[in-house]
Amino acid sequence: MKVINLALQGGGSHGAFTWGVIDRLLEEKGVAIEGIVGTSAGAMNAAVTACGLAAGGNKGARDLLDTFWKRISDASKSGPLQQSVMDKWFGTKGSMEYSPAYLFFDALSRMASPYQLNPMNTNPLKDVLASTIDFDFLHKETKVKLYICASNVLNGRIRVFDHSDISVEAVLASACLPFMFQAVEVDGQHYWDGGYMGNPPLYPLIYNCASRDVLIVQINPINIPEVPTTAQAILDRINTLSFNSSLMREMRAINFVTGLIDSGFDDGGRLKRLFVHTVDAEDVMAGMGVSSKLNADWEFLNWLKDLGRQRAETFLSDNWDKIGKESSTDIAKKFL
Repeated sequence: MKVINLALQGGGSHGAFTWGVIDRLLEEKGVAIEGIVGTSAGAMNAAVTACGLAAGGNKGARDLLDTFWKRISDASKSGPLQQSVMDKWFGTKGSMEYSPAYLFFDALSRMASPYQLNPMNTNPLKDVLASTIDFDFLHKETKVKLYICASNVLNGRIRVFDHSDISVEAVLASACLPFMFQAVEVDGQHYWDGGYMGNPPLYPLIYNCASRDVLIVQINPINIPEVPTTAQAILDRINTLSFNSSLMREMRAINFVTGLIDSGFDDGGRLKRLFVHTVDAEDVMAGMGVSSKLNADWEFLNWLKDLGRQRAETFLSDNWDKIGKESSTDIAKKFL
């Protein structure tokens, strides 16, 4: 049995890629998941997976993920953010950059805050999460160690929730984009998207899990093919740089510790070697604009899911023998 931990990045509807990765992993009888840490959409996938595993094992988790993403898509149908005909003809996959509603929303969000535009603080994700995840059950029953993170607005610190204190508000906090939603209050503190401080943070898995294998499901591309020259492309790149920065820093630290261990210094056994694995679709995601992260069309979500399943299949077939023995990702080459 291969025991792994999952680290799930956030990225809006691109989280459906992660849905596909998890779906394929749960299909593999020789894989067991010890811990999951997630941010934003990754936090939603993590919480849904943990709840499904506790209630119905691997099949229960796969079924609940299907239900969750279908509810996300159904809830989006009544919203204004939809692809236009021009997007489908001329845009990149999933793009809404020709959509009048998206262009209007994008411009408006730069002039007014969600406190002005959404004074009632309506968030359709809240109902979807509450109807999908039994948080009371999750507090008592869990088959995996679950962690999600959010960014404290006032002090800039990361807050990591575990299965004992995860709530619908905590998951919403982890996914709270400040230009779309008001800061989410949890225990008297206010939070924005966890991606600003950890996308995702790896240290909860390092400190609390026995397995040394961490599989990072990466949504935000590290590399892009060309220098952005349009205003929208520049903003897209700023977005991915911002949400990758914390992971890049953490990977530098892991690479440093690995070097110490390789040199023979393990601080009396306190330093832990980590086996790092990644599943991504950089070649595809690098060409997709940020507007596609708000596209919850069912066909698009299923396309992302299928892409995730394909990349997970490739990972398993290429790296099965490395799990539990060594990293399949060259940390220095990919992250440094």
